[in-house]
Amino acid sequence: MIDVIPENDFDVQLEGQVEIIGWLYQYYNEESKDKAIGQPKSHKFRDVEIASVTQIFTPDWIVKYMVQNSVGKYWMNVLKTRPSFTSEKEIAQNFGWEYYMEDADQPIDVETNLSVENENLNKDIQELKVLDPSMGSGHILVYAFDLLMDIYQSEGYSKNEAATSILNNNLFGMDIDRRAFQLAYFALMMKYRQYVRRGLSDENTAHVYDIPSTSGFDAVDFAAINETFSNPVASEIKKVLKRFEHGDEQGSLLNTDDIDFNVIEDALADLKNSSIPLDLINVIDTLENSLVVGKTLSAMYEVVITNPPYMGSSRMNSSLSNFAKKQFPNSKSDLFAMFMEHFNGCIVKNGYNAMVTMQSWIFLSSFETMRTYLLEKYTISNLMHMENNVMGIAFGTAVTIVRNVNLPTFVGTYHQIKTANASGKVPKNLPVYGNRYNRTNQSNFNKIQGAPISYWASEKDLDNFEYSKLGEIAEPRLGMATADNTRFLRMWFEISLENIGFSVHDRQEAKNSLKKWFPYNKGGEYRKWYGNNEYVVNWENDGLEIQLFKGTNGKVRSHNYNLDYIFKPAITWNALTSGSFSSRYSEHGYLFDNAGSSMFTKDNEELFYLQGLLTTPVVQRMLGFINPSLNFQPGTLSALPVREMNDKTNVISKIKDAIQLAKVDWDSFETSWNFDTHPLIQHIDEHNRNWNIIPILNHCNVPNLSQKIFLEVNYG
Repeated sequence: MIDVIPENDFDVQLEGQVEIIGWLYQYYNEESKDKAIGQPKSHKFRDVEIASVTQIFTPDWIVKYMVQNSVGKYWMNVLKTRPSFTSEKEIAQNFGWEYYMEDADQPIDVETNLSVENENLNKDIQELKVLDPSMGSGHILVYAFDLLMDIYQSEGYSKNEAATSILNNNLFGMDIDRRAFQLAYFALMMKYRQYVRRGLSDENTAHVYDIPSTSGFDAVDFAAINETFSNPVASEIKKVLKRFEHGDEQGSLLNTDDIDFNVIEDALADLKNSSIPLDLINVIDTLENSLVVGKTLSAMYEVVITNPPYMGSSRMNSSLSNFAKKQFPNSKSDLFAMFMEHFNGCIVKNGYNAMVTMQSWIFLSSFETMRTYLLEKYTISNLMHMENNVMGIAFGTAVTIVRNVNLPTFVGTYHQIKTANASGKVPKNLPVYGNRYNRTNQSNFNKIQGAPISYWASEKDLDNFEYSKLGEIAEPRLGMATADNTRFLRMWFEISLENIGFSVHDRQEAKNSLKKWFPYNKGGEYRKWYGNNEYVVNWENDGLEIQLFKGTNGKVRSHNYNLDYIFKPAITWNALTSGSFSSRYSEHGYLFDNAGSSMFTKDNEELFYLQGLLTTPVVQRMLGFINPSLNFQPGTLSALPVREMNDKTNVISKIKDAIQLAKVDWDSFETSWNFDTHPLIQHIDEHNRNWNIIPILNHCNVPNLSQKIFLEVNYG
């Protein structure tokens, strides 16, 4: 451990205290985390496993960015209401907030609304409540303590007064991991002790908690409650115990707004004045802890800041999965999204919610309902989009800072951090200009189907989305899942050509052919225009074996047969890529896989036109706005804008030429079932050369044949 941790993280003078505690927490969890992650993918995580696998330490500079642009931003809005206010830039510099993002210049109507909203802010620093609902080792809370100290002192408080008030009034935290709670409590109390010499011996304590589980109580305990307490007290107590039954899994996502805590607290006070029955001692102890946590959960906060747990629904156990589906239907796909949705509702009017999460909510269709609701009800103040490994994890993340007010034309600040900006170093200045830095209003995101947060799109890019959508012209379809490719698929050269049905037009013709194998589009390597015709599928007797293929549970496993579309001419594409999108024209006679989805049109000429469009750089750029994840599903392509032309004849002619050249290229090698002669052999003898044919090697120019026309005529 000593060899791994940077030396500066041991130096308290360099703010190493919180870093070393974070390292300790990560080290303590390492063994249990490795054990949990090592389980099969079918394994569902429970209680302590959830805490282990979702623990991710937040780098210090990201913590500062989040706190400065939420707590700092809230207080900056308070200062804007004072006659002595100078500028955001000057005040941020005076406080030393190096990652603070100044608001952009706003339209006049927004400025007017902001002035009214700011006047209604809670202007008493002692009442500014900050919550970290998944606090881990307390990293965020400790830095928030430092930032609040600066604000308090600027308001005339002494260090002793400020530290005491921060501990008692401002900071709150929770976690499902008891070890995390212990470290966070220690970190905050040591921070308090830094300013108050007798801080460890006075009565002040940090408001951080581990969330209890009441799953150990049974019918006997509930009977004892009924005997000791009358209604409505007994009902409220049982409601609390039932609510926290899975508290160590559902954590701070629990909703306790409907619980009458005062009734329970009064009853417990009366009980303590007499005597507590022996069979209720454990119940009362757990109940008191649950009450403190429950009241903290039901409170409203000026600022919520956290790095929530990241865990997809596929790893949730049954109780957590049912809880997600019932309580968070719009964000049930992942825990982090549930945290975003829940705590957007836990901030006061004009409060801020700052979270660093996976980037998936920004673009993916599975988060569309949650995303559109957020854009309708709240205002994105800042968004910092981070590439893979910026946080030391192998996926993209984003810091989203939301203000609880609806100002759709507010100009927010959006920017990106590339891996190179943070690999082995800390960004010194933000934003990094050139990294998709943009200031735009979130109403623009609704111009793109699904409302992805495509913050770097220019006005001209957004204008293109006003054209007709590809889904209105063509029918992109998700391909078939055989459920057992090893059984049902072959490379074409593994099968005798006599057993392959080439160029059939429909299902009846395929069935009448008595062939077993038929061409199958399945994606493949990056290739445009034509090709990647490598697989055949067992579709004997109209696919009878595939359509009746069942699992051990007796249910049919295969699906998406697309019976009304198979064997028709289509455009096929690679659903999942590691780089650029590529599509190809496919003649009649093919079935298609979910890795090689296809689109169809009623008019074959329209199919050629769309194939030409899909090869252009404009489409590559538009796809990046719709879904930058490099997973191109039919819904993604359906959202593409298409500008129609009055006369497509010339363009379509050139597109057909490009497809033909690509076909000649594909058929020039042994990987094609139409291979005849290798081009090098074909051109060895001078007298065998056909001077009327364009040299085969010219196929390298194929991708450019229609691009210039599309770019100049359609998109300017």
